Amino acid sequence: MKEVEFLQFVIENLVQHKSDIQIERTEDELWILLTLRVNKDDMGVVIGKNWNIVTSIRSLLKILWSKTNQRINLKVLD
Repeated sequence: MKEVEFLQFVIENLVQHKSDIQIERTEDELWILLTLRVNKDDMGVVIGKNWNIVTSIRSLLKILWSKTNQRINLKVLD
């Protein structure tokens, strides 16, 4: 669950509508999937120009959880 707390921290510092942040975590044998929903007004901030911000967040998650031998991915829903 630390990955959810980490993602919550990062996203809260990016968006204006903090109460609209929803993070769902699903896990199987190989993958941890984090599904993120934010307010539509904050979607551009989370995604960034040319997907730069969300790609950077994904990279951080993968680096931080590489020692667990599980793959982690972030899916942003609108």
